[in-house]
Amino acid sequence: MKYAFIKTHRSEFSIANMCRVFRLHRSGFYAWLRQPLSVRAQEDQRLLTLIKTSYVASGGTYGSPWIYRDLREAGESCSVHRVARIMREHKLRAQIGYKRRYIKGGKPAKIAANVLDRAFNPDKPNLAWVSDITYVRTYEGFLYLATVMDLFSRRIIGWAMGKHIDRHLVINALLMAIWQRQPKEEVLVHSDQGSQYASADYLAFMKEHNLTPSMSRRGNCHDNAVAESFFATIKKRVTKRKIYSTREEAKTEIFNFIEMFYNPIKRHSHTGGVSPAKYEEAYLLESTSV
Repeated sequence: MKYAFIKTHRSEFSIANMCRVFRLHRSGFYAWLRQPLSVRAQEDQRLLTLIKTSYVASGGTYGSPWIYRDLREAGESCSVHRVARIMREHKLRAQIGYKRRYIKGGKPAKIAANVLDRAFNPDKPNLAWVSDITYVRTYEGFLYLATVMDLFSRRIIGWAMGKHIDRHLVINALLMAIWQRQPKEEVLVHSDQGSQYASADYLAFMKEHNLTPSMSRRGNCHDNAVAESFFATIKKRVTKRKIYSTREEAKTEIFNFIEMFYNPIKRHSHTGGVSPAKYEEAYLLESTSV
C-alpha cells in the first residue's frame, strides 16, 4: 500500500517527494494517518508483540514455524502464513546456522572405533550420548565449555566450564551426566579424537561407570554433527561475536541458556517441535502407561 510505504520511509525521504512520485495528495496521506487502524491491522499489531516476545526469547533463532507453535500453545488461532507475513514486514528473520566444509572419510581413531557411526536417533534415553568442547572469549582469557548430550531427546545432561581445556573438564561434564541420568545399562559415549577424550584418566572413568567410548574419524566433524550443531546454536543465541568481561559473566549466561531455555523450551525438529524436556516427559508418560 502506497500510504503505508510513505509512513514507513518518512524518516528517509520527504513526504512531499514521495507523494509526488506516487501521484498522491499530501492531504490524502495525512487523512489516512488520522484514520484508526482496521480490526485486522490492530490484530496484527497485537500478534506482533507476541511474535517479538517469542523471537527475542529464542535469541533470534526462531523462524515463523516455531513462533507459530509458541502462539498456538499460548491459545492464539492465527495461521503460520500470517506469522510469516508479519515477521517479513518487520524484518524479523531467523539467524542461519554456520556452514561447515564437507570432509569425506578420515582415519579411524586409535583409541576407539567410530561405533556410533552417525546413528543419531536412538529410540530411548541413555543409549547414546555425545560430547564435545568449545570455547568462549572473555577479557580474562578463554572459557572452555564441555557438554554431554543424550541423542534421544537432544537434552544437555552434563556440562562443565573452566579456564583449562584438559581431561578434568570432560570428566566433570560426564560426571554430571552420570549423576543426572543414573544409567542402569551400558551407554555409548561418542566424541572426537581430542587429547582430553583419549587421556588414560578419562577412559578409566568411562570403564568404571560402564560407558563405552566411540570416536569420530580424524578431521570429520560430521561424525559428531549433533554436538557440533548444539555449539552452533549457542554461538547464534548467546556468544555471537561477543567478548565477556569475566569468565563468571560468561558462565552465568551459558548456564541460563542451557537450563532456562535450551533444555526446557528450545524446539527441535528431531523431537517433533517440542523441547528436549517435554519430549522426555512424553516418552516417560507413554512408557509407564503401557
